[in-house]
Amino acid sequence: MKLKTILAAATAAIALSAAAYADGLVGIAMPTKSSARWIADGDNMVKELEAAGYTADLQYAEDDIPNQLAQIENMITKGVDVLVIAAIDGTTLSNALENAAAAGVKVIAYDRLIRDSGDLDYYATFDNFKVGVQQATSIVEGLKARFGDGPYNVELFGGSPDDNNAYFFYNGAMSVLQPLIDDGTVVVQSGQMGMDKVGTLRWDGAVAQARMDNILSANYTDKEVHGVLSPYDGLSIGILSSLKGVGYGSGDLKMPIVSGQDAEVPSVKSILAGEQYSTVFKDTRELAKVTVGMVNAVLGGSEPEINDTTTYDNGVKVIPSYLLEPVAVDASNWEEVLIGSGYYSMDQIK
Repeated sequence: MKLKTILAAATAAIALSAAAYADGLVGIAMPTKSSARWIADGDNMVKELEAAGYTADLQYAEDDIPNQLAQIENMITKGVDVLVIAAIDGTTLSNALENAAAAGVKVIAYDRLIRDSGDLDYYATFDNFKVGVQQATSIVEGLKARFGDGPYNVELFGGSPDDNNAYFFYNGAMSVLQPLIDDGTVVVQSGQMGMDKVGTLRWDGAVAQARMDNILSANYTDKEVHGVLSPYDGLSIGILSSLKGVGYGSGDLKMPIVSGQDAEVPSVKSILAGEQYSTVFKDTRELAKVTVGMVNAVLGGSEPEINDTTTYDNGVKVIPSYLLEPVAVDASNWEEVLIGSGYYSMDQIK
């Protein structure tokens, strides 16, 4: 083959490659690497997108809102075709999404709903109300098993008030716990209820630990706490540190029933050690597949698969959503769910 022909072929190949890149560039904005869960989400999204033939631009903002905004604006400038956004603060992205819409960029909210914007196209998440139901149900079952008949002293923790999911988790849990509070089976000795009082900004475990310290010193010098509603494993670890610090889990002082979410390795190990009671597993591999399915559909000019068109009103419109099923995990089924599914290897846990 003549050199001129080789060069022409190479140029054509480069042009085709560039066209493919331009047609299939997906921006992924993730909140932080401080949680193992979000690292897994990012890795799974890139893996699924690349397997589908797209190029992924994955950025983590380390829980810095201006940083995430700058990353999203930069992705729009780069010419992404689709934005997949797990928002740090779901109420701060309206201007960025306006710019995305003006540039013809479709926007998919990933796990966390983006609020107050008419420029959000789709939402991929888990059934977040059910997550809360599962957390509270596991607490009630654990209380009966460990402490017999009530009444039970239970304290409540919520997620970050700027994360729309936190309200679904809390409301789901309270759909189980509120009737028991009303009939006196469950007592919140601190009196702290409602997301305005129990929310934990940025899902910060140190903040949860400090609040648990204060609750114990103010309300439990002569009483025993039996359970703690925790919506996330990172908070659970802090709460458990506080409890262990005053003697729970040693001597005659039984460890309270503490819930969690995301099945992070330290919390799975804690469950096996008899400390944390339960967690909720959300298979981020499946969420990535659903999200890539949405990307395929919008870039192919078709409608993505949706299974919920009523639940998620973001303040401007109801967002077409796909909800995956969460799975409650405790000492009785962790191996079947987490190892059996291939999510973790036994070496990671033991």
